[in-house]
Amino acid sequence: MIKRKPTIIAQHISDNSVVLTLKVDADILDFQGHFSSHPLLPGVTQIDWAMHYGHTLLHANPLFAGMEVVKFQEPILPDSILKLSLTWSDEKQKLHFVYTSDKGTHSSGRIKLGTK
Repeated sequence: MIKRKPTIIAQHISDNSVVLTLKVDADILDFQGHFSSHPLLPGVTQIDWAMHYGHTLLHANPLFAGMEVVKFQEPILPDSILKLSLTWSDEKQKLHFVYTSDKGTHSSGRIKLGTK
């Protein structure tokens, strides 16, 4: 089995936001080759997960239209426990994401979705 998503430990959903506690399992396919001696979760995977959970849990538009203010600050290592906070603005068609842990903020930004 090819594993592409983390294990969801907990989730809290409100009107336009969700906070997920995730275990970034070491057997996730995206760790392979990025990098073989020191695996890191790729930034593109972090964006993919934010879009996936934004769409499935907050009904955010699934069409990618760009990114704003994206920062990758702290590497995400195999078997990390993270919080992914998502906020969807239907009016602006933007999904704000932040990945955090006890190490601080790993990444954050806004994803423009839809045709606006």
